[in-house]
This record gives sequence, structure tokens and C-alpha cells, in this order.
Amino acid sequence: MAVLHFVLVLGIVMIGSHGAQVTPVQKVLQMMDEIKAKGIKEKEDEEVTFTKFSMWCSNTDKFKEEAIARGAGEIERLTSLIEKLVSDARVLGNQIRALDEKNQADTSEKNAATEIREKEEQEYSTTHEEHVQSIDELGRGTEKLKQMMSSGPGAAAGASFVQTFAKTAALNPRSRQVLMAFLATSSSISEVEADSLDVQAPEAATFDSQSGGIVDMMVELHDKLKDEDNKLTSEEMDGKHAYQMLAQTLTDKIEKQTASRNRKASTKKEKEADSAEATGDLAETKAAKEADEKYLADLRATCEQKHTDFESRQKLRAEELEALDKAIEIIAGGAVAGSADKHLPSLVQISTRHVAFAQLRASTTLEEVQSAAASYLMLQGKKIHSQVLLAISSRVSKGAFKKIVKMIKDMVMKLTQEATEEAEHKGFCDTEMGTNKMTRDSKSTEVDELTATIESLNAKSTKLANEIRQLSGDIALSDAAVAKATANRQEEKAKNTATIADAQGAISAVSQATKVLKDFYAKAAGATAFFQAAGVIDDMPETFDKPFTGMGGEGGIVGMLEVILSDFQRLESETTDNEAANAGEFESFINDSQMDKAVKGQEIKNKEGMKQKTASKKQDATTDLHSTQEELDAAVAYFEKLKPSCVDAGISYEDRVARQEEEIQSLKEALTILRP
Repeated sequence: MAVLHFVLVLGIVMIGSHGAQVTPVQKVLQMMDEIKAKGIKEKEDEEVTFTKFSMWCSNTDKFKEEAIARGAGEIERLTSLIEKLVSDARVLGNQIRALDEKNQADTSEKNAATEIREKEEQEYSTTHEEHVQSIDELGRGTEKLKQMMSSGPGAAAGASFVQTFAKTAALNPRSRQVLMAFLATSSSISEVEADSLDVQAPEAATFDSQSGGIVDMMVELHDKLKDEDNKLTSEEMDGKHAYQMLAQTLTDKIEKQTASRNRKASTKKEKEADSAEATGDLAETKAAKEADEKYLADLRATCEQKHTDFESRQKLRAEELEALDKAIEIIAGGAVAGSADKHLPSLVQISTRHVAFAQLRASTTLEEVQSAAASYLMLQGKKIHSQVLLAISSRVSKGAFKKIVKMIKDMVMKLTQEATEEAEHKGFCDTEMGTNKMTRDSKSTEVDELTATIESLNAKSTKLANEIRQLSGDIALSDAAVAKATANRQEEKAKNTATIADAQGAISAVSQATKVLKDFYAKAAGATAFFQAAGVIDDMPETFDKPFTGMGGEGGIVGMLEVILSDFQRLESETTDNEAANAGEFESFINDSQMDKAVKGQEIKNKEGMKQKTASKKQDATTDLHSTQEELDAAVAYFEKLKPSCVDAGISYEDRVARQEEEIQSLKEALTILRP
């Protein structure tokens, strides 16, 4: 088709070259030929334009469908993600509440155990103190009793001593009870047991005959009381140890649960933040999808209407060309040409033109079609750097027509299938790479943020030091500026005072001169008043037509003087205003300088404090950077495992898809060219 268009245009140009010295008929034919050529060109241009438009419609429709599909997938993904994040946050909230309840219960248990332990320690301290006192008293009493019994043995004396000792000694109630029971004067003294001491009093008869039994009773009572105190101390140690073990266990448990609780709270907060972000993304994605759907509906309606309009326009253009051909044939026929031969000899060229146009309507051969298709594929192959199109182009120009058509169709199907498989693999890679990228981006962002924070803190520290130096320098410069401004103000004031005095003198003198001249010109104007009678002006010869008012009237010397007067008045006014303004500005400058100096002095103190805080923050950020970098290194290592199969080498996925689509479209265009 391109070859035919070229030949047609060439024929029109050749015909136009014979336009010199034509007859009216030839002129008409020439104009009709030109109109026809223009119509053909416009029709072809319109076809080209609409072909591009159709391709745009198709590509845009496909792009929007894919965008809508991606939007639907993204909406589904974000919806699932939000549900999972909300669910995770809810589970974490329940776990946090459970840990809080456990901590509260463990704390209550620890407090209760502590309270019981404190009571037990108090009871032990009191009882132990009583035991110590009683043991000491019994030891001293036993020694005295032994001395008494060895110097003068006698049961009565021993009993009297024990009775007195039991009443006066600092004994605990149980020891006193044993002693008093031992001394009971009953006809049948039975065995008495003092609580847990297990000390038996001998029978009265034995006591009377064996005074030494009272000493044994005192010794046994002393030993029993010591054994009980030892047992009490041992129980106290066991109780204290058991409490310490319980308290330590509960403390460790509370600390562990608190740490777990804090981690879960942090994770819950991150989940909630991610959920909020995903919710925002979901709203944006839904809005974008709705916009794409509306755009696609409008696109399809517009493209359909344009297609209908194009067909109608092409039909009308074809009918117009047919009508032009018919008209050219009629005008170029013998009926018109025969008469024109007598008056317009140059009309004989018309038959040659008619034959040329008839030849242009001849159809092309299959070889030319194959050659055109091969040339198109080669051009497209070079344009998009496609070895597939280049290889097929060489076969299209030489192979059998049917085999070529089948080969192109098979290649279109193959490229379509490869595009589908690559899209599926791209989905897997996008998921894994996306998740890994989120991790790498997150940790990289944290590393960058921490690095930036450290750099910022370094810069801030340096900046603060520079600012402190700058502020100190500014204060010195301010002091120098104040001194210089004071000297300038004094000089300026003296100059303005002199200028105002000069201006006032000049104003007075110019005003007087102006008044003298104005009085004169006023009189001159009245003395030479000009009058013209009606109608005379038309008949009078050329002469002056204005009254004489003097050579230096309002527009002459008086005007100049008024300008000079206004200049001096403006000089006085502006100098006065400037002096007042400058004096005010100087006063403001002095006040501002004093205030600025005080403010900058305080800023120096504040910045020195900020510099110390910045150094502390830098140390904390450096520690966080080390741990975050380790997490980032782990994510990067996994990314390296994904790269061989998921990362594009040399050409991106989008470029491959675009090239595949262009290859497919080019092959379809080649089929269109080959279509008989």
C-alpha cells in the first residue's frame, strides 16, 4: 500500500509539471485533479491518524483494564491485610490484658507473701527474744541452785529458791508454768507438761528424799528450751528462704511478663499504624479504581463513536473520489475534448493524464505485499531491537505465502503465551520481592534515619558550636556597628540641619520673586484683552489670533520659578522627614542592638546546654544503629537469594512486556498487510 501511495503522489507531481500554457478545460481538469489528490491525501492521512487513534484506544483500553484488575487485586490484598492487622492487634490486646492480669495477680501474691513473712519475722523476733532471756535466766538460776545444793543440800531450800526464781526471773510463760507445777504442794503431784517443753516434775516423795532432782529438772528445762529455740530459728530460716525463693520467682515472672507485655504493646502499636496506613492506601486505591472504571467507560463510548464517525467519513470520501473520477472522465471525454481541439490545442495532454491515473488504480502482486510486510517487520525489528521480528522479516520475503501467514500466527500465539507465563512469575517475584523490599526499605530507612540522625546530631553539634561562635562574633560586630552608627548619626544630623536652613531661605526668596512676576503678568493680561466679532474670523486674512500676555507668562519664567519653589519646598520637607525618620531609626537601632545583644547572650547559654544534650542523644542513636544494621544485613542476604530469578538483568519487566506487545502488534500489522 505504501508503494501505491508513493506512485500515486509521483504521478500527481508529474501531471502538475504540465500545467503551463493550459486551456480553460485543462485548467478545470487540473483543478479537479488537485482536488482529487488532496482528497486522496486527506483520506489517507485520516486513515493513518485514525489508525494511531485506534491503537491508542486499544492500548489505553488494555492498560486501563489491567489497571482496574491490579486495583481490584490490590483492594483485595489491602482488605485482607487490614483484616489481618486488626485481628493481630486484637489478639495482642487480649494478650496484653492477660499479662496485665497475671502481673496484678503475681504482684498481689508477692505482696501477700511479704506481709505474711513480715508477721512471721515479728513473731519469731518476739519469741526468740523471750527464749534467749529465759535460757539466760535458767542458766544463771541453775548455777545458783547447784551452788546452794552443794553447800547445804535440802529439798526445802531448793524448792524455796525455785519458787522465788519462778516469780522474779524474766522467764517466758511456759518455763514459769513448768516451775510452778513442779512446786505444787499437792498430796499427789502428777506429771506436768509445759506445752512443747516436755519436762516432767518428779513426785513429791521423791523430791523430799532426793533434793538433787530439782537441779536435774532445771538443767533439763534449760536444755529443752535451747532445743526449742534452735528449732524455732531453723524454722525461721526455712521460712525466710522459702519466701525469698517465692519472691524471686514472682519477681522474675513479673519482669518477664512485663517485658513480653511491652513488646506486644509495641507490636500492637505498629500493627495499628500499619492498619491505618493500609486503610488510607485502600481508600486511595478504591478511588483510583473507580476513576479508571469511569475513564474506561468514557473511553469505550468515545472510541466507539469515533469509529462510527470514521467509517462514515471514509465512505463519504470514497464516494467523493468516485464522483471526481466520473467528472474527470466526462470532461476528458471526446465530447468536450473534440470541441476543445479547435480552440485549445494543448488539451491533447489530458489523455496522457487520464491513462496515468488509470494505471495507478492497478492492483499490487503477492510478491509486493510480502515485500511490504517484510520491510515493515524489519523496520519494526530495528526500531524496538527485536531479533524475533528481524528473523521473521527475512523469511516473510522468501517463504510460501500460506506458510508465512501460519508462521506469523503461531509466533503471535507463542509470544502471547510467554507473556502470560512471565506475568505469573512476575506475580510470585513481586510478592516475595515486595515483602523483602518492605523489610529492606524499613530497615534501610531506619538505618538511614539513624545515620541521618547521627549525622544530624553531629551537624547539629557542629552547627551549635558554629552558632555560638557566630553569636559571639555577632555581639562584637553589633557593638562595632553601634559605635559607627552613632558617629554617622551625628554627622548626618549636622548636615540635615544646614540643608533645612538653606532650603527655608531659598523658599522665601523664590516666593517673593514669583509674586512680583505674577502681579505683572496679571496686569498685562488685562491691558491687552483680545476680541473678535462673530463672522469676521472667516473673512479676515491670516494674522495673529491670540492676545499678547508677555514673553514670560505662566508657561515661561513664572512656571520655572514655581518648579524651583516646589523643589526647595520638597527639599525642606523631605530633609525634615528624613531627619525625623533617621533619628527614629537610629533610636530603634540602638534599642534593637541592646535587645539583640541580650537575646544572643541568652542564646549562647541555651545552645551550650543543647550541645551537651546532643552528645547524649548521639550515643543512644549509635547503639540503635548497630542493632538495626544487623537486621538489614539479614534482609539483604535473602534479597541476594531472590535476585537470580526475580531481578531483571539488562532489561526491566515493563520494557520486556512493552517489547512483547510491540512484537505482537507488529506481527498483527504484518498479517493485516498480508491479508488479501
